[in-house]
Amino acid sequence: MTISVSSSDELIRLDAFLSSRLIQFSRSKIQKLIQDGSITVNDKLVKKNLKLSYGDIINIDSNKVDSHKAIPKLKKWDYPLEIIYEDNDFAIINKPVGIISHPAPNNHNRTIVNIILNIFEDKLINHPDPLRPGIVHRLDKDTSGIMIIPFNEYSHWKIAEQFKNRTISKEYIALTWGEWIEEEGIIKNKLSRSKKNSIKFKSSKDGRTAYSKFKLISNGKYFSSINFFPKTGRTHQIRVHCSEKGYPIVGDELYGGGWKKLNEYLPDVKKKINKNVDFQDGHYLHSNRISFLHPRSGKKVFFQADPNESFVNLFKMIKSAEV
Repeated sequence: MTISVSSSDELIRLDAFLSSRLIQFSRSKIQKLIQDGSITVNDKLVKKNLKLSYGDIINIDSNKVDSHKAIPKLKKWDYPLEIIYEDNDFAIINKPVGIISHPAPNNHNRTIVNIILNIFEDKLINHPDPLRPGIVHRLDKDTSGIMIIPFNEYSHWKIAEQFKNRTISKEYIALTWGEWIEEEGIIKNKLSRSKKNSIKFKSSKDGRTAYSKFKLISNGKYFSSINFFPKTGRTHQIRVHCSEKGYPIVGDELYGGGWKKLNEYLPDVKKKINKNVDFQDGHYLHSNRISFLHPRSGKKVFFQADPNESFVNLFKMIKSAEV
């Protein structure tokens, strides 16, 4: 069995990464398999504490490991999903807020993978990752917007190659607390996992380079809307960049943008927000545009996805300087 490492899995230890993927194996069992050479990375023997890099290929010896026992049965989930485009090689979907991209140890059945299995099962053939069929990149649970769903091995690797070479153009809209002083610019730093909170990222000297261009869309009285054009795809990249600039994304509890900040604002502002915004809609970050080369034809394709109603309502209030 072969597993490819995505950009969002960089810097994770090999044994920790496989514990989240081969969920029917204990971590000690995985460590033993690494130690005896049943698991290799890029065809090389490695140690259990290897920090993974984007594009690494993990091979699991099928003669020593029954891969069928290692792969949990993926269930279909009948959930309404906006399909923006579909052909024989891939689909473009508009991921909703509140759903993770693929199965994890605490959630096997309510993910984007389970949804696309229900919709595209007949097309998801010979996908290179049996644990995450159709996944070549991912969005955070509460980030909405465009995801590319490759159907087969050929399209998966053609699209993955473009992600690796950073030739895919992505655009996000972030709604943030505060008024941005700069109208446009570049944020470039290095990000690594926090030692205090393993699900959180922060700037560090020994992390991986994170590069984003940004451009102000509009400033309201207390909030802003910003376009982000990330060149790299680090986990939580835009969320960290906004937070460390002092403008956390609205609703982002992890990075200081939770709704408790609303208590700092005037009563009339709170009233307008309460009337038009759904506080259950997670953080307000949306992947709205993407362009890349079609894996089969080689021609450039462009897609756009609209955010949900709550996002649009807050966006409009910021634009009209109501809040």
